Amino acid sequence: MLPSRGRDLVAIVAFSVGVISGALLYIRDDFRSVDKNTWLQEMIVSMAVAGAIIGAAIGGWANDRHGRRTSILVADFLFFVGAVVMASAMGPVQLVVGRVFVGLGVGMASMTSPLYISEASPARIRGALVSTNGFLITGGQFLSYLINLAFTKAPGTWRWMLGIAGLPAVVQFFLMIFLPESPRWLYRKGREEEAEAILRKIYSAEEVEREMVELKESVEAEARERGLSEKVGLMTLFRTATVRRGLVAGVGLQVFQQLVGINTVMYYSPTIVQLAGFSSNQTALALSLVTSGLNALGSVVSIYFIDHTGRRKLLVISLAGVILSLGVLSAVFHETTTHSPAVGFAETRHFDGSFTCPDYRSAAALTTVGFWDCTRCLKAESTECGFCASSAGKLLAGACLVSNMTVRDACHGEGRLWYTRGCPSRYGWLALVGLALYIIFFSPGMGTVPWIVNSEIYPLRQRGVCGGVAATANWASNLAVAQSFLSLTESIGPSWTFLIFGGLSVAALAFVLVCVPETKGLPIEEVEKMLERRELRLRFWAKRRRDHDSGAVKTSGV
Repeated sequence: MLPSRGRDLVAIVAFSVGVISGALLYIRDDFRSVDKNTWLQEMIVSMAVAGAIIGAAIGGWANDRHGRRTSILVADFLFFVGAVVMASAMGPVQLVVGRVFVGLGVGMASMTSPLYISEASPARIRGALVSTNGFLITGGQFLSYLINLAFTKAPGTWRWMLGIAGLPAVVQFFLMIFLPESPRWLYRKGREEEAEAILRKIYSAEEVEREMVELKESVEAEARERGLSEKVGLMTLFRTATVRRGLVAGVGLQVFQQLVGINTVMYYSPTIVQLAGFSSNQTALALSLVTSGLNALGSVVSIYFIDHTGRRKLLVISLAGVILSLGVLSAVFHETTTHSPAVGFAETRHFDGSFTCPDYRSAAALTTVGFWDCTRCLKAESTECGFCASSAGKLLAGACLVSNMTVRDACHGEGRLWYTRGCPSRYGWLALVGLALYIIFFSPGMGTVPWIVNSEIYPLRQRGVCGGVAATANWASNLAVAQSFLSLTESIGPSWTFLIFGGLSVAALAFVLVCVPETKGLPIEEVEKMLERRELRLRFWAKRRRDHDSGAVKTSGV
């Protein structure tokens, strides 16, 4: 079946996105300028997102002008170029350039893949097929964590992690050559016979006739509204009630998908694990596999429920769970930062005097050393410091030392744990529970539904442009979150950072209840007719009633 073949191919590019979370741990070890500069770490991660913003914007135009299939082929080429540039990087600048190339491909693919699948899928299983694409994306991310873990002991660790990301792009490029173009795009371009031939591979004979009639009506409406012009301006889109309502729902979902904090977990999950009190890179990567695996599992759950439960109800359940789990994470990190182990004077003097953190030495000279604990040690202002846990137990008083490779090796040489990101805590495992709950609730709903809604809510004639606008909004929000997360955790702490995401999740829930319609089981052309009749549901709790004259579903609210 055509959609089955398409969905199996377009999702493998996710590997290029997920691999950076583990590679960043080792990039920090190789480039001291990266390790000492939080802003530069955020730059390496977020430049792919910046590239994706441009890629998504270009992708909307490219999809309408050159087709869905061609856009995916271009995206694959950009993936490959980016992977080669990153693997051969001799410094942070080249890494950033490679991340931009990868981002361009990600942006184009992110809005093209679900669109391509949606337009070649029967309405009754369209949601499940787009969800399957989401599952393969999360599966690709899980694979990237496995690859990261496999290369932890290899020479040039992070180069292998980033370079091997080019292989899935090469595989997809050659397989995509054998797939046809979207039938709906072909019909819109006047290639009716090609479109009908492809539709006959998907639908029964009766369904093909109905699809051809609906496509004809949609294209005729396009000709009437735009006077056969090929240019679509944003102001023109917003003046059309149907498109405007679709954009409010579609763009809003894409923005809130990022503002609830998902990519802080996917980009920085090993770092978050270290903030929770797990010191080793290998341990952080291994525990991050749990979140990535649950993300893939949640996409499987979505495949079943999306066409049974519906888009809107799945979103509401998802966001309610996200709010709960972010509350747990905020509480846990509050406890880890306020109850961290003390810095012991004797423990610190046990090491060479030149190893002592300068700020701690000054405090000891002023007899204010009693106020020092691990959290304060890691926040030392004059130089970067680390905490060497006690050999008798990581929760006992430890040493506050300068953070460099020599000191770290000296600490490890005595069988002690070395901390530079977070402090040892008895509550660290609860942070893992919070992360797991977050992914379990996010993935089946907010993880997949925004892309499904955006693949089916816009009229055919504006679908590429509107999809590009929504994907651009998604990546712009992604950039804001990715570029600010580490800075926020340093300035206000992880507890307040996750609390902010919790507040944004509450706003997202209100938005879904008021602005997002249910599109379950509706033919794509029928969704357009529904939007023509639908206003905002400010009284979202009101029951819906059926208009007996028109057969339309209405609400007793506004």
